[in-house]
Amino acid sequence: MSTDRRGTDASPTGTRESAQRSALLQGVGVSPGLAAGGVAQVSPPAGEPPADPPPPGTAEADADRIPTAAQAVAAALEAAAATVDGERKELLETTAQMATDPTLVGAAVKQVREGGTSAPRAVWEAAAGVAEQLRALGGYMAERARDVADVRDRIIAELTGAAVPGVPHRTEPFVLVATDLAPADTALLDPAQVRAIVTAEGGPTSHTAILARGLGIPAVVGLPDALAALPEGTVVLVDGGAGTVEIDPDAERVRQAEERSAVVRTFDGQGRTADGHRVSLVANVGDPAQARAAAEAGAEGVGLFRTEFCFLDRDAEPSLEEQVRAYRSVLTEFPGRKVVVRTLDAGADKPLPFVTDVDEANPALGVRGLRTARRAPDVLENQLAAIAAAAAAEEADVWVMAPMVATVAEAEDFVEACARHGLDTAGVMVEVPSAALLAGPILARAAFASIGTNDLTQYAMAADRLLGSLAELSDPWQPAVLRLIEATCTGGAQQSRPVGVCGEAAADPALAVVLTGLGVSSLSMTPRALADVAAVLAATDLATCRRLARAAVDAESALEARTRVRDGLPVLAELGL
Repeated sequence: MSTDRRGTDASPTGTRESAQRSALLQGVGVSPGLAAGGVAQVSPPAGEPPADPPPPGTAEADADRIPTAAQAVAAALEAAAATVDGERKELLETTAQMATDPTLVGAAVKQVREGGTSAPRAVWEAAAGVAEQLRALGGYMAERARDVADVRDRIIAELTGAAVPGVPHRTEPFVLVATDLAPADTALLDPAQVRAIVTAEGGPTSHTAILARGLGIPAVVGLPDALAALPEGTVVLVDGGAGTVEIDPDAERVRQAEERSAVVRTFDGQGRTADGHRVSLVANVGDPAQARAAAEAGAEGVGLFRTEFCFLDRDAEPSLEEQVRAYRSVLTEFPGRKVVVRTLDAGADKPLPFVTDVDEANPALGVRGLRTARRAPDVLENQLAAIAAAAAAEEADVWVMAPMVATVAEAEDFVEACARHGLDTAGVMVEVPSAALLAGPILARAAFASIGTNDLTQYAMAADRLLGSLAELSDPWQPAVLRLIEATCTGGAQQSRPVGVCGEAAADPALAVVLTGLGVSSLSMTPRALADVAAVLAATDLATCRRLARAAVDAESALEARTRVRDGLPVLAELGL
């Protein structure tokens, strides 16, 4: 529900008048920063084609147009992918592959030839079938249903000559408003053109949120009826930290927002509070390009090295030699600095045929992360051997952690496995509530813990983190999640073990203050967030961090927790965060 900060009902009703009555709309802030500009809405797709049959005798020719159109869409996406790198490139390449997926194209061609429907209608119906199959699988595969809808609309536009749906082109910078953004659209966003993003759907861990943070674009998601509430051309002020959208702000507020957003901050390579309490600020990386970007941004090391990049899109595990080369390409960027390597996090949103079961009824609660070692123990052993070999060949301080640890026994087994390979600093990820509640005994075995707030929030709140309609629940500011983080830090303190955070929550400067106050000793984030987090911590002493952490934990809702903390941090307004 959208309410202004005074508590009055501000729920959009789809009319311009209702939007004017409520000057401040509340969504979920997912990428901090202030930005103002005129609204530009995402170009809508042409919509559902009519069910008219093709003219007599044209079915074969009409069917042949489908693979040609699909290839054209894929070629355009691949050309776009060549202009970007990292996760953005990967997203575009994945969408390009989906455009020519044999299941989708083959079903559409068959529908024209045998079902007597037009090519555009056949693509629409075939896409509906593929999307339904993916949604039934849940997790990452359910998320791919959004990609199917995207390529469906692009292929239909190619077939009909309609405008390609997506981000509009404007001569002036704008605030982009949409129901949701397709991954392919998000991957092509230009921060110089798109001042801020507002969507009706999506959550804190959606593609839109993650890429907005990576690009430094303020973003608010989960704003009901965003398209109706924010018509084309409306001037708005977006606060991506507070999660608010102010309609028709006065000129002075716009000037202040532009002045603050123009400030370029840098990180000096040492995170600390105002009174000198050290907080290690490190980066999340998933490939060599991201590792270089993190090193250039001054990251103190790597708090989460995702090793999946050398496993994905393969039918068999990579060889020991391949893995060693891949790991060294990241470790070499951080001589003398800590790099926390996460072992293979397959399953759920990252199914791999050689370690996971594609027929699981509920993959998010199935065999994923460390649990895959039960089915394929050699894959874990080979990976640990490769990590050890890469560590021996480079100068980085290599730590290793396992994902999806839920019991003391699992932690103990993993630590023993690492020891067999000479990896002495072995830890666990806390993503399951049971691990948070058992942090004391788990950390009596493991050398450290790293909290994955994305999954911890999902499991604590029983809310699919990819489901936009549950964005309010999929929020790391939820007091229940903060209490689990507090429990983990208490367990770490009992055993004198460090506890870090490597989920998306670490990139929120206000939430970083809370995490520090709860006892977190390292924060791992997208490299672009390092300077903002460092600036807020440097302006806040440890006593204030602890006081605000207590206020957040004792709140009764995510909005109350966020509001209490932001109201207690005037530095956020000073920095435009």
